Amino acid sequence: MKSYVLTVSCKSTRGIVAAITGYLAEKGCYISDSSQFDDFQTGLFFMRLTFISQDGAKLEELREGFEPVIKRFEMMMEIRDSEERMKVLLMVSRFGHCLNDLLYRWKIGALPIDIVGVVSNHFDYQKVVVNHDIPFHHIKVTKENKPKAEAQLMDVVEQTGAELIVLARYMQVLSDALCKKMSGKIINIHHSFLPSFKGANPYKQAYERGVKLIGATAHYVTADLDEGPIIEQDIARITHAQSAEDYVSIGRDVESQVLARAVHAHIHHRCFINGNRVVVFPPSPGSYASERMG
Repeated sequence: MKSYVLTVSCKSTRGIVAAITGYLAEKGCYISDSSQFDDFQTGLFFMRLTFISQDGAKLEELREGFEPVIKRFEMMMEIRDSEERMKVLLMVSRFGHCLNDLLYRWKIGALPIDIVGVVSNHFDYQKVVVNHDIPFHHIKVTKENKPKAEAQLMDVVEQTGAELIVLARYMQVLSDALCKKMSGKIINIHHSFLPSFKGANPYKQAYERGVKLIGATAHYVTADLDEGPIIEQDIARITHAQSAEDYVSIGRDVESQVLARAVHAHIHHRCFINGNRVVVFPPSPGSYASERMG
């Protein structure tokens, strides 16, 4: 018996759930998990469910048979094999805590993805990446060669078939054109001090101002720097007794965990971009434990 994930977004109206579940029942499918959300402000409906094909219906057959329902409700719909791993390209500069965390989770199976490569504008983590038998791509970025560098990046994306780019503390701003081309397919992580503490050494600035909460934000990348739709956030409470170095250490831990949870949600098709926001459904049974590791 095969397990599948179905995701739907469309205008909210009566009969959507009945049409979906009715079709799956006719195809001999058993629904094992389901989440849905109506946004009354935008008038949009979002749904994610997992189901098992008990009668052996194939993926293409299920997709083809779903066409009348898609047309009836003018919906965006995808059915995917639950066991299919998403191809992910990681990008990093000189801070490796998020990269190392993702590699560890991937290695132990807590993050079921295919890492098709790591791109960096420095060589700091080349050995780490190569030791994991993952292709390493060095793409130097300067003000003068930025268009060429992004063209090289897109060549890597196309050659590897990458479906998601994760900026694991990649410290270069992507162009508007690249952000639009890969809309909804790039995830970034940054500290949550913005816009209060900009520029270099934000943790030192926070320490000097006596900040009591350190946070991190993972979001989809848009042309507006660090302002894309938010997927995941978290905080850690600190005290006056902790040093500026403690701020950095704690901040890196929070960033790593937040980014991992955001990637986990995306690869399991639990994220739906809803204007400037993201609908994030809870983990399916069996996946929660791996998501909370760390």
